[in-house]
Amino acid sequence: MIREETIQVTGIRCERCVLRLAKVLEGHEGLEGANATLMGQVTLSWDEERTSREAILAAMVRGGFRELEPV
Repeated sequence: MIREETIQVTGIRCERCVLRLAKVLEGHEGLEGANATLMGQVTLSWDEERTSREAILAAMVRGGFRELEPV
């Protein structure tokens, strides 16, 4: 089943940051798509049978990006 979610992350301040995030997520098993804005909004879509939200977020944290908790 494909799941999609938009999250707010820290660590995106410029176009280079967006490219760095793309590099971090490149080749992640089960990730169907990722789209980031310069405002730090990242829309992710993934196959729940091949990866999890937690695994994707862990990869992002290793790359220096952290999800902001909803206010």
